[in-house]
Amino acid sequence: MSDKYKYRAFVSYSHADEKWAAWLHKALETYRPPKHLVGQATEYGPVPERIAPIFRDREELATSTELGDVLTEALTQSACLIVICSPKAAQSRWTNEEILTYKRLGRQDRIFCLIVDGEPNASLFEETAEFECFPQALMYQTGPDGELTDRRSEPIAADARQGKDNKQNAKLKLIAGMLSVGYDDLKQREQHRRHQRMVAITVAAAIGMAVTTGLAATAWFARIEAERQRIIAEEKAETARQTTQFMVGLFEVSDPSEALGKTITAKEILDKGAERIETELADQPAIQATLMDTMGTVYTSLGLYDPALSLVNQSLQRRSALYGAEHAEVASSLNHLGEVQTLKAHYEEAEENLRNALAQRRKLFGDSALEVAETLEHLVYVLTQRGEYAQAEPLIRESLEIRRAALGDKHPDVAGSLEVLALNLLDQGDFDSPVPLLREAVAMRRELQGDLHPDLAEAINNLGYVYLEREENEEAEALFIEALAMKRKLYGDEHREIAVGLSNIAYVLHVQGDYDAAGPMYAELIAMQKKLLGDDHPDVAGSIKNLAFLYHDRGDQSAAIELATESLEIRRRALGDEHPEVANSLNTVAMWTMESGDYATAEPMLRESLAMNIKLLGTEHPDVASSMTLLASCLVAGTHYEEARDLAGKARKVYTKALSEDHWRTAVAENAEGAALAGLRQFSEAESLLVKSHGVLSNDASAMVMFVTEATRRLATLYEDWGKPEQAAAYQEMLSDP
Repeated sequence: MSDKYKYRAFVSYSHADEKWAAWLHKALETYRPPKHLVGQATEYGPVPERIAPIFRDREELATSTELGDVLTEALTQSACLIVICSPKAAQSRWTNEEILTYKRLGRQDRIFCLIVDGEPNASLFEETAEFECFPQALMYQTGPDGELTDRRSEPIAADARQGKDNKQNAKLKLIAGMLSVGYDDLKQREQHRRHQRMVAITVAAAIGMAVTTGLAATAWFARIEAERQRIIAEEKAETARQTTQFMVGLFEVSDPSEALGKTITAKEILDKGAERIETELADQPAIQATLMDTMGTVYTSLGLYDPALSLVNQSLQRRSALYGAEHAEVASSLNHLGEVQTLKAHYEEAEENLRNALAQRRKLFGDSALEVAETLEHLVYVLTQRGEYAQAEPLIRESLEIRRAALGDKHPDVAGSLEVLALNLLDQGDFDSPVPLLREAVAMRRELQGDLHPDLAEAINNLGYVYLEREENEEAEALFIEALAMKRKLYGDEHREIAVGLSNIAYVLHVQGDYDAAGPMYAELIAMQKKLLGDDHPDVAGSIKNLAFLYHDRGDQSAAIELATESLEIRRRALGDEHPEVANSLNTVAMWTMESGDYATAEPMLRESLAMNIKLLGTEHPDVASSMTLLASCLVAGTHYEEARDLAGKARKVYTKALSEDHWRTAVAENAEGAALAGLRQFSEAESLLVKSHGVLSNDASAMVMFVTEATRRLATLYEDWGKPEQAAAYQEMLSDP
């Protein structure tokens, strides 16, 4: 530092980041550069023995209403400016003024940043602007008049956020910039200090226990391990440096004419980057594998699963060749690969890779590691997609407990585990427990992540889904609309998450009878899903099935059966021949086939569905009761009354336990049981069940019209067969009244 400067650095920050400023001030003033660097000539003068003093404006300056002479003088007398960057700093008038004043001194190349919160350059996009951590004066260059221009600046930044440089490395990066020396020189010095401490401890132990050769050997191995860790640290630092350099270069436009006035899309940038990884880093396979894995994750987040799958697979192959079959990096690639394969509906391959990753992570990190919790949750998603809900529950609970122990009771990852557990319980037929779990998750995310965040949108969406399953449609619709509005701000108009939001709102409009509004939404989301996911994806099948129901409810039975059959075939191709969703589709096609009077075709489909559901879900699940009820109705039409009575009676008990005695689904089973008893000419018992169930179905707007009509027809038939024409005529009149 030249004698003309009083301060080595001026620390600029928002009052909200006071703790970071205090830590940095102390860390810099107590730091001593390595002895072999002291006195070395640099472009900023010789390296000093210490880098103090550091000016910290809010500690050394009285409160002022404007940027006064004292503060301006302090900036003038500072060899460099360090800006602590966060969303609060980005909104701070004084932080911005301090940066602008320093730039007007002609020293904008001597400004260094420490990112502690938020996201750099987030303000480039309206939907993420609130997360911006760089003040405006930092992001743009000044012109000859000292005012900001529209030319972008490239701030030199160290990143102290969790999962980035960490505080120690961020501090060293700042110091390296301030002294104009290599970061690696400082990093190696820190490694050397730790190594020296370990050597000193080892020597002392050896002297004290000279006769114990075992301890001497332990010390020797410890020194070897320290050296190994130093090498690993250097490799990681070099990987981080080259990865950062590559990713920065990825977004540089060397020739503006290439765009020809058009907007360059994120996918075009990523595609060019993927090509460059293959050619530019062929002689550095470790860094190449890291970048492939990273860019595969980016492709995944954009819903571009095919290129993601290719890149992550290549990363796994390179890491396996470099490190062997069991290594932390290999486990990470296996985890990412399983995640993408799940999204592509390649469930067998995904489960195999995730179980391999889980075994490796348990062995490498222990059963209580957060990495284990992450892989457990990915595996849960695979099992859920395959309909293995009970097998998934203990894995969810294990993941939740790991996260609570490691992260505390309030953390975004804990909220995520609560959501997964709630949806799993819902899948198992528990309609009550999920609501408090999801409300807790939503409140936690609002508190921790703010009011605009992808995870919050998903949590709200999940709560809406539970209300929909509970048939509380108004509450569900309000939550779905809130979640979709948030997702449009976050993702734009074409993304898998937008398709999910459209599907939910279309469905809730549909069940409320607003077909004209629901139909176009279904068509839009099916086209979007086919474009994003391909024609044979379970999500596409689900949307087509929902559209089939809409056509059915409109009275177009032929179109409904055709669409439902298409949905069934997609699910068979995507999920295999034994899956709850396949069973569900079989029920739908069979139900409408029966409605057309073709019971012979419907019966084998219903028997297949029932056997499949019992095998996959057990005998106490509502989906099993649905199969039993439909098969019972089919058997009644075929005059197989005793089997029909037994099946319908079992279904009624399952529904009563899972839902309630007065639920409309319970009434459907009760009605089928009454019809079977009527066929057996047990008219009095039949009347009791048929009248009660007809009353429930007629007064519940959620009940499907076909079940209400069938219940009315069965009462008319009962009274005709019983010899009570007046009662029969009353129900016949209901049938003729539209």
